[in-house]
Amino acid sequence: GKPTATQVANEGVKAAIVEFMEAEVAYTIAEITAGVEALAGASNQKVSALMKQLVDAGMVVKSFEKRKAFFTKA
Repeated sequence: GKPTATQVANEGVKAAIVEFMEAEVAYTIAEITAGVEALAGASNQKVSALMKQLVDAGMVVKSFEKRKAFFTKA
């Protein structure tokens, strides 16, 4: 079916996240939220959900260091 308005908006936000991320740099959710204008005021939960979609799509790699999640551009 046709994507919902939210899904369409999320695609734009995800594109902005990937654009913000520099190669070889590991980012926390907080850094991504702070760095991406489209995420201004977004909850950690929302950003985590978007990051999971990017990970599932193979665009971002998630890793853990000292039990903290980091995200790197694939």
